[in-house]
Amino acid sequence: MADNIEYLILEQFRAMRNQIEGLQTEMRNEFSDVKHRINRLESAVAGIRRDEAGTSEDIARQQSSIDRLKERIDRIERRLEISALE
Repeated sequence: MADNIEYLILEQFRAMRNQIEGLQTEMRNEFSDVKHRINRLESAVAGIRRDEAGTSEDIARQQSSIDRLKERIDRIERRLEISALE
């Protein structure tokens, strides 16, 4: 009878070991998927930052052009002795 109990206990331990191995495999797969998704998010954020930097550069360039045009208009008005309507 003791042999029978030992056999049952060993079978239970084997079943538990198989379940643990299955869970470990599943966790590794899930962890790999999570790492892949995080990498994609990091790439997307980097792309957004590049786009934002490009937009900021465009805005700065446009503002510089506007400032130069305003200076030219002010100079033209001074030469023609025209004051802007206020």
